Amino acid sequence: MQENQSHSEMLASATGKMVVKTEEFAGSSRLHPNGKPKGDFRDSLRKIPDFRNFLSVVLGLSTPPLIVWLAVSFSHPLIWVIAIVGMALAQNRLFIFHHEAAHRLLFSNRKINDLIGIRLIGLITFGSGSHGYRIGHIKHHRDEFGPDEPDFILYSFYPISKRSMRRKLLRDISGISAFRIIKPRFKKLKQSRRLRLTASFLFGQIVVASLFWIFCGLAMYVFLWLIPWACIYQLLNRIRAISEHGGMTQSLDRRETTHYVKQNRLAAFFIVPFNVGYHLAHHVDMLVPSKNLPLLNKALLEDGYISSNQTWSNYRTLWKALVN
Repeated sequence: MQENQSHSEMLASATGKMVVKTEEFAGSSRLHPNGKPKGDFRDSLRKIPDFRNFLSVVLGLSTPPLIVWLAVSFSHPLIWVIAIVGMALAQNRLFIFHHEAAHRLLFSNRKINDLIGIRLIGLITFGSGSHGYRIGHIKHHRDEFGPDEPDFILYSFYPISKRSMRRKLLRDISGISAFRIIKPRFKKLKQSRRLRLTASFLFGQIVVASLFWIFCGLAMYVFLWLIPWACIYQLLNRIRAISEHGGMTQSLDRRETTHYVKQNRLAAFFIVPFNVGYHLAHHVDMLVPSKNLPLLNKALLEDGYISSNQTWSNYRTLWKALVN
């Protein structure tokens, strides 16, 4: 891709090769033509399950200390491998909570939503605890693959060659992708806002590292927090992201911006927890909390918004199609 290409030229050359054209959807008794739910159905879907989310967050925040305790208590090479992978899965789940909070769907009380989902979880999961992710993510939802899409390059150029995919996955698993994410935080620090965000990012990791140092030693922070995030989590994040939008394109029709993949428990456990795998439904109506996305997805299927030729039977089938 040439640096002087216009957005329309980049769209034409780098996106849309995975789009499946479908018939126009006329709407139904419970869905608008764009798939959004109507009336009472919409209102029921948009109810935030505060208590359920509270239990999920408590479990999510309790999992990392439990993994550390198991790794330290039963010190064995196999346990350490399981612990590193398990910590990355826990970090992935925490990020999904952060994503839910960015949509103000984690808790109905906005102050509690932002305190827990943005300030706390966003801070400890290598963020800055600010609203920066929310701002960028809403741009993504308003116009996927548009001029302000923050992840345009991440989703573009698919399908790609096997060699290209291997390079991307190697960058993830080796920590190079993580380094590229962190590096910009230490640039332009003369700007007060950038300095403040970087200081917040460092503060969050100092707090996490201090807890490791107090209870099991600073080395455990590296092996059981930094390495899982820098290597395994980056891999999980990429394969989830390209499963959501890889090879799609800019369109008012969300069926042309977002893949629909049939969900299963194995994928939900390892890659798409908290119903984030119902991603087309999420993009049809981003105000529906994750608990109710399966219900919206069911309506989209039953009423004909999602057709069989737009449906990927599983993630493995989609991943194969994303690679030439």
